[in-house]
Amino acid sequence: MTGIRLHAPEPGWAVDADVVVIGSGVAGLTTALRCEAAGLRTVVVTKANLDDGSTRWAQGGIAAALGEGDTPEQHLDDTLVAGAGLCDEPAVRLLVTEGPDAVRRLMATGAAFDRTSDGEISLTREGGHHRRRIAHAGGDATGAEISRALVEAVRARGIRTVEHALVLDLLKDDEGRASGVTLHVMGEGQHDGVGAVRAPAVVLATGGMGQVFSATTNPPVSTGDGVALALRAGAEVSDLEFVQFHPTVLFLGAGAEGQQPLVSEAVRGEGAHLVDADGVRFMLGQHELAELAPRDIVAKAITRRMREQGTEHMYLDARHFGAEMWEQRFPTILAACRAHGIDPVTDPIPVAPAAHYASGGVRTDLRGRTTVPGLYACGEVACTGVHGANRLASNSLLEGLVFAERIAADLAEHGPHREGVARTGAAGAVLTLIAPEARRDIQRIMTRYAGVLRSAASLTAATDALEALRQGAEDDRKAAEPGVDSWETTNLLCVARVLAASALAREETRGCHWREDHPDRDDERWRRHLVVHLTPDRSPVVRTTGTADFPPVTP
Repeated sequence: MTGIRLHAPEPGWAVDADVVVIGSGVAGLTTALRCEAAGLRTVVVTKANLDDGSTRWAQGGIAAALGEGDTPEQHLDDTLVAGAGLCDEPAVRLLVTEGPDAVRRLMATGAAFDRTSDGEISLTREGGHHRRRIAHAGGDATGAEISRALVEAVRARGIRTVEHALVLDLLKDDEGRASGVTLHVMGEGQHDGVGAVRAPAVVLATGGMGQVFSATTNPPVSTGDGVALALRAGAEVSDLEFVQFHPTVLFLGAGAEGQQPLVSEAVRGEGAHLVDADGVRFMLGQHELAELAPRDIVAKAITRRMREQGTEHMYLDARHFGAEMWEQRFPTILAACRAHGIDPVTDPIPVAPAAHYASGGVRTDLRGRTTVPGLYACGEVACTGVHGANRLASNSLLEGLVFAERIAADLAEHGPHREGVARTGAAGAVLTLIAPEARRDIQRIMTRYAGVLRSAASLTAATDALEALRQGAEDDRKAAEPGVDSWETTNLLCVARVLAASALAREETRGCHWREDHPDRDDERWRRHLVVHLTPDRSPVVRTTGTADFPPVTP
């Protein structure tokens, strides 16, 4: 137990529940619906509006063995290959075998997927998949449709929600078990300011931490709040060095920062080609699947070609689709490109890699339990062992769906633990807050020194620069006042320091972790997982597991 908490006022109001779910993406809302159906009093806390989670930004779709001739075993094989030797096979097997029925239950909840003329689910291919197994909705608006269906179901069931609320810290009882969370509600409403949701089961479904980099596909709310909360509460995180950079993000200029428009892998799945400034298809010969190689391979190939040619982007050429296909199959991407002065019907699309997905996160077992009793995690905030060193395309929505159901089943079977005496406030040393203006400094440090290309020198520079920001905040004259911006910036600094420490420790190139000074994969030394916890003085401690097996969770 670290004994660290954010500097914040004491809770001025409280809500009681059996389960509190933090996050309103596919993982959070699925957990809430299943828990409520099991008779558990459930409260959903979300940082923005209920429908503003990361799920709604997902374009490509959800992967599952739904098509004729496809099997869970084939899906498992593709996932293991993409994960570059670090997937936990029991977790992957669970994902691919439970996945198809989980998708069918999602459809029963109201999610409408695109259909073929004969009424079958329309399936496409994406990188790393040897079969067409990606179900999609609205052409390229799958996440928006899933979010719509789940939000409507949550509202129809009357599940209590607290919107515009930033989660702060975990509450624990006198036995050290989770007993709720503190949170800050932004603006006026039923609740205002800092309060608490008291519950013996806490489910983190807070999404990713893409805002730790300057350019990302993640929305502004993705500031690593769940990972930072878990670390402060004494939980372990794993595999945080494996940040997936999506290969094809619309290039808006060298100085562009913040959320960038994604050009879905499904565009390549339908036959688009990656070309350089001379029109050469440089992925041919790089991998048997060419443009549909796993994302880490494509991102590295793009970056390598950019360096060779001294350019800032490559091109995605799908002019041969024609206007009708663009308008029907990829209307969202078409509109985004045209909004930035690019017409994919007549012009190649300038693309470059940008931070997209955290394959690592808060370490869990196959029931979503973390190393802190009563604290669960699912979705992008969690590390279940499914993704290994590189997530297979469109496995993220499926992972959130499957493991959300498993958490709800665990809680329904065993019931929330209520024996300890709950505390009314978060205990522990108060953490000095980082000034909001440091947010861009953190992002630029991480982009420059811990992005697609890394080395001991660059990662040491990142570590030193991040530590300087932390030390600077210790000066009372620079300490920030409590508030949403300072809390988010403090969370970003926490996850950035752990990510940089993990990346510095892994002296090899594997999956989406690319070390220029260690360009080869080293199974003998590094087919292992890195597990990190914080010491009471907030220093990240990185340990290496003894084998490639995903370590058990023993709260």
